[in-house]
Amino acid sequence: MSITWAGALSWRLQQQLLDPVGGGSVAEVVRRLGAVPAKEERLAELTVRLRRARSRPHEVARALVDGRLVKVYAFRGGTHYLTPEDGGAYLALRAAGRQWERKSWQEYYRLGPKDWPGFRAAVREALADGPLTVAELGSAVTRGSAYRHLRPVFDEGAVTLSKALTWQGDMGFGPPRDGRATFQGLEANPRWAGVWDLAAAGPHAVRAYLHAYGPATPEHVHYWLGDGLSAGRRRIDGWLADLREHLEPVEVAGGTAYVLAEDADSLRAAQPTDAVRLLPGHDPWVMGAGTKDAHVVPPALRPAVTRGADVVLRGGVVCGTWSVVRGELRVAWAAGHGSPPSTALDEEAARLGEVLGRSLEPVVTTA
Repeated sequence: MSITWAGALSWRLQQQLLDPVGGGSVAEVVRRLGAVPAKEERLAELTVRLRRARSRPHEVARALVDGRLVKVYAFRGGTHYLTPEDGGAYLALRAAGRQWERKSWQEYYRLGPKDWPGFRAAVREALADGPLTVAELGSAVTRGSAYRHLRPVFDEGAVTLSKALTWQGDMGFGPPRDGRATFQGLEANPRWAGVWDLAAAGPHAVRAYLHAYGPATPEHVHYWLGDGLSAGRRRIDGWLADLREHLEPVEVAGGTAYVLAEDADSLRAAQPTDAVRLLPGHDPWVMGAGTKDAHVVPPALRPAVTRGADVVLRGGVVCGTWSVVRGELRVAWAAGHGSPPSTALDEEAARLGEVLGRSLEPVVTTA
């Protein structure tokens, strides 16, 4: 099969619920994308709401409270929203390297491989009655003599230690309390499927990536699961090999990429689109492919996109950036991408205004 990149990006917009905008739930959006960056709640909310035809404020936060989403450390060491059903697959890949068994970890935390089961059990027990702040969790866990030496670690925030505990599925972030982060046990969530067996998690994660971000090259998969989750090149190559019969090669502008065989017909039928979309900074649309992918992020715009600028898409290609200043939607349209599509930008400004609960007047400049 041979297609153009315009057709490929059109299909990807459909898969990522951007053209047409989806009608599914908050959890369905997150599940389709695999992971939604959660470092800034504003960006996470926009990522989800701009993919839903109807949405309400604070629905991502409510989904965390209800257990329809979990929030953990995942890709690139950052916090992400995952679904409780699929989240354990990504955590299995992240935990496969067993970083907590490295010599440097053992020396710093004074926890050897044989100490971790007991320590993890102590953390789960401390969280059994509800969410705790880091300080509260530290007080509970270090009350006994076995882990008293970790009190200074918790006093300093225990960020790295918390990552290892979320990677192993012992806890995730809970709702903030008085502006402070909390952690909660995951086992109490009836939707939590646990950390998957690695043999099942790897192929599942590859399939999920290709379904949302395809057509993709093996290097794209390595970027997402290797650079993102430290899954290991040899493992990823093995999962790709195991899935060979379920993949179809696609020639895109002279290069070879892959798509799930079950998606081949819909990809073949996709027609190029001029759809314009406004997305927040670090949206999965750009992070899933990587800012180095010039088919999505032109090189001239890569520095701004990497820094987290809010982006304007036309046909799936980043063509500019946007910001809201008082009542204005200020669009910086990049030179070399044709004339700014004023009607489409007006429509997107109205849609963004509905999400933000304010009227926005587009002001477009060409850089």
